[in-house]
Amino acid sequence: MTANILFAAGDTRWTTYEAPLRRALDRAGVTAHLATDIAPQEVDYIVYAPDSPVQDFTPFTRARAVLNLWAGVENIVPNPTLHIPLARMVDHGLTSGMVEWVTGHALRHHLGMDTHILHQDGVWRPDAPPLASDRRVSVLGLGALGAACAQMLATLGFAVTGWSRTPKSIDTLRCLSGKDGLRTALQEADILVLLLPLTPETENLLNAARLALLPTGAVILNPGRGPLIDDDALIAALDTGHIGHATLDVFREEPLPPTHPFWAHPRVTVTPHIASETRPETAAQVIAENIRRGEAGEPLLHLVDRDAGY
Repeated sequence: MTANILFAAGDTRWTTYEAPLRRALDRAGVTAHLATDIAPQEVDYIVYAPDSPVQDFTPFTRARAVLNLWAGVENIVPNPTLHIPLARMVDHGLTSGMVEWVTGHALRHHLGMDTHILHQDGVWRPDAPPLASDRRVSVLGLGALGAACAQMLATLGFAVTGWSRTPKSIDTLRCLSGKDGLRTALQEADILVLLLPLTPETENLLNAARLALLPTGAVILNPGRGPLIDDDALIAALDTGHIGHATLDVFREEPLPPTHPFWAHPRVTVTPHIASETRPETAAQVIAENIRRGEAGEPLLHLVDRDAGY
């Protein structure tokens, strides 16, 4: 039987995803009709991105799943017409990119590299950093990305605490949960990494009150979602020096407007949403495996709990 797969993630992505998807489907043993234009009532699977032209899922009466190309699903979960299972992207290429970004910037701040890079002025500054075991890192969010980053940081020797909304147990990590756990994770974070999904409960999670819980001089790394942070509260905390630095990869508005104060702030590093890009070759393998599972009557991978929002 042929699976009809609608690629509804835009023409630009189609040019980069078509060949990898066809290869992955062939390797998975899936007989497929993959196209960008299929009658809605004939579609079995929808490959989707949040800027997709498909916003009304009502006509897709026989579709078995929406397969999101991104890890984040906050733009599709609230869609009232979505009546079919939704799977988010958990891709080892995406995960590897996130781990590299987080560990790279954690080491950059831990070692004080900015001081050396920005002050090649003939002044000898023999200020040795502490060992990683004496640097406390808290990772908020222990999904696939957060857990992978936390475990790599622990492998590098950092004293890592992970926090999640509900209790989790992960080898080599100290795991906290709930409101009391969040307070502890913030109070003990020399470096704070934000990798939470964006939900109504996590929007502005890092507000003025919670920023105040961080140790003076703490560093924030946010490769998760821009609205996790109250921008004005963060700028105020940076201005006073309570927050030592913020390295930000995600923002409420992207691209970040040229006039946004983050660009000019001496305690902020802006990177242009590059921490974890979905890679067509590896993402295609994830999509093909889920379609194979759907055709075989097996449970799909990475299904979204729409009540939880991720």
